[in-house]
Amino acid sequence: MSLDSYIEKVVWSQDEIQERVKQLAYEITNDFNANSEPPPLVVGVATGAFLFLADLVRNVNIPLSVDIVRAQSYGSGTLSSGAPQISLDLKLDVKGKHVILVEDIVDTGNTLSCLIAHLESKGASSVSVCTFLDKPARRKVNFELVGKGKFYRGFECPDYFVVGYGMDFAELYRNLPYIGVLKPEHY
Repeated sequence: MSLDSYIEKVVWSQDEIQERVKQLAYEITNDFNANSEPPPLVVGVATGAFLFLADLVRNVNIPLSVDIVRAQSYGSGTLSSGAPQISLDLKLDVKGKHVILVEDIVDTGNTLSCLIAHLESKGASSVSVCTFLDKPARRKVNFELVGKGKFYRGFECPDYFVVGYGMDFAELYRNLPYIGVLKPEHY
């Protein structure tokens, strides 16, 4: 059975994704000019954001550093546990830096709120968020950005359970080049 046969419908195609990622990178490039001191630190939230993170930073045209943090709130289900945990912390020091937190999807806001507070406690001078998908219909926690942080959103996602482009169900489907709705019989 092909991977595509597990998908009920495609929400965003590979071409639509690549175009939107380039637009986000252009916004970030303009907001953080090449003379920003220190250069911004882009922090990807593993594992879901890895493809988005790679595509995004390859299109940002200013000096920057990249690191990864791992926060978990889903396990193998389709609903957030509501109690995110940081299971892998940053290698780089964020003190006094402009941090751009890169997420695959923001839905309840629990994980994002936890990560922003974590970065602020480590001394980040500002925290921006760049999320590939934003699902405001599921928001339970209002998060506040730090300093002059901005919120960058790729697409507003309807209240579907989506996979692909790094996002998974039970660690599967991350390798789809598009965003699709998983057929209910597969979760």
